[in-house]
Amino acid sequence: MKPSQLSAIIRRLEVMMEDNGEIEVRRFEKSGDERCVVKYNRETESFELEEHATNQVYQFDDLDLTAIEIYELLQD
Repeated sequence: MKPSQLSAIIRRLEVMMEDNGEIEVRRFEKSGDERCVVKYNRETESFELEEHATNQVYQFDDLDLTAIEIYELLQD
């Protein structure tokens, strides 16, 4: 059985929340193709996800919903 991709995404988001910087940024890619950029704003305690395929920006205040969206982008 291969390791869970979803738990790896959740762990990366948790690390973003733990870091001391005001805004943390992580890039998520599949096979070298960047799918999205996620920013965590400590002040508002929210995630901002920018999807590269559509250039749309989404706001999330829930870690699980953010992880699910990233997971779905990486599955395409």
